[in-house]
Amino acid sequence: MSSGEGTGVGYATARGRDWPSVRQFNVFLENRVGGLLSVVRRFEATDIRIVSLIVNDLSDCAIIRLVLSDPERALEVFEQAKLPITESDLLVVQLPDGPHPLPRICKALLAAEINIDYAYQLLVGTQVLPALALRVDDLETAVSTLRSQGYTILTENDLSQ
Repeated sequence: MSSGEGTGVGYATARGRDWPSVRQFNVFLENRVGGLLSVVRRFEATDIRIVSLIVNDLSDCAIIRLVLSDPERALEVFEQAKLPITESDLLVVQLPDGPHPLPRICKALLAAEINIDYAYQLLVGTQVLPALALRVDDLETAVSTLRSQGYTILTENDLSQ
């Protein structure tokens, strides 16, 4: 329950730096020369690290997808700049050592009937852990499925280390 009524836990209270998801910011811009630079420069004067950046280029606009080391402060930066953004929750799973971890992760999610909307690799933390960011249609089931198979799910707290 998002209103906090009844016995459920409110979404605002449950989500935080240890919630098993990572926020991704989707910035919408006109497709113009220098657009990407204008966004990433906003973080030059801060200690907020850009953990991952993906650009989806369309003919008249671009969507810049960013994962940042401090999402709360990053949100303030975006609001100050009056940039049009949305947020998405991602599942970030640490890639284990060994051959072919990606097919194993995909098979586990397929067996649980979880759809992957998109995925990309990122490097997390000072130890530079390879991880896979996934946008899935059922985050809670995906987390439960991968954890039950021994995968490490990373949180926003892991991004700031």
